[in-house]
Amino acid sequence: MTTALDQLKQYTTVVADTGDFQQFVQYKPQDATTNPSLILKAVQKAEYRPLLEKTVRDHASESVEAIIDHLLIAFGTEILKIIPGRVSTEVDARLSFDTKKSIDKAHHIIDLYKQAGIGKERVLIKLASTWEGIRAAEVLQKEGIHCNMTLLFSLAQAAACAEAGAQLISPFVGRIYDWYKKAKGADWDDAKDGGANDPGVQSVRKIYAYYKKFGYKTEVMGASFRNTSQIVELAGCDLLTISPDLLQKLHDSSEKIERKLSAEAFKNAQIERVAVDEASFRFQLNEDAMATEKLAEGIRAFAADAVKLDKIVEELRAK
Repeated sequence: MTTALDQLKQYTTVVADTGDFQQFVQYKPQDATTNPSLILKAVQKAEYRPLLEKTVRDHASESVEAIIDHLLIAFGTEILKIIPGRVSTEVDARLSFDTKKSIDKAHHIIDLYKQAGIGKERVLIKLASTWEGIRAAEVLQKEGIHCNMTLLFSLAQAAACAEAGAQLISPFVGRIYDWYKKAKGADWDDAKDGGANDPGVQSVRKIYAYYKKFGYKTEVMGASFRNTSQIVELAGCDLLTISPDLLQKLHDSSEKIERKLSAEAFKNAQIERVAVDEASFRFQLNEDAMATEKLAEGIRAFAADAVKLDKIVEELRAK
């Protein structure tokens, strides 16, 4: 019988959400996404130690920041040897509120990929969906550098990204689910609050509907899943980026997967446009406690992991 994963691939582009590229062969994803936390986790595994050591050794005379950039490109290059599509490489989260430095870092990443023989069409620059990050994406997209907007938790962020012409957005299903589950505490009911009613699933459905209603070209890629139910409920979304453990569960399952999202279904939906000027964006984000908290928390977490990665490289270089 056809696996749930193979059925899902009929409706949605499946993306691997991991820095552990040795797992890609089994699941055959089209694209791959990485982030500082995933790269940090990967470099601490024995099988990736040689790649880390070689990168540090080859660039020992450069700054830690420069070595980290080379390390990200080393992982991206290895990933692109396996997958047919694109890899997302993230701009340092510590630049999330600096448009110019985000643009400069993106240019540098693209240049390093070019030196490795990889064209910009196979790379997505990952930026936090702050106002500053979105403005950086607007500039980069006009230059033909495609952007993946991450740490996205609200329609306000999604609307601003689409107006900026971002190639792709990554709304975080699981982190939205986490916030609402924690907020409801003992009142949370998996039977009533899960499945199609899952707040993370509903958020992506709302964003997807908005994009299709108004004809935006920006791709919607659901991300950060906690269970396969969330994935199944979003079958038909443009892309879904899935962790290896959930890819395995889908691979092992023969559950029937039905298409839940389609562009045609929302073309005539009654949806109002969202204001995307700076003042409106900041106010709407401020009014959404979940999105405000999860955005700030996500930037802090990615920045903290970037610091840990810096320390690993610095200690290795000093040996």
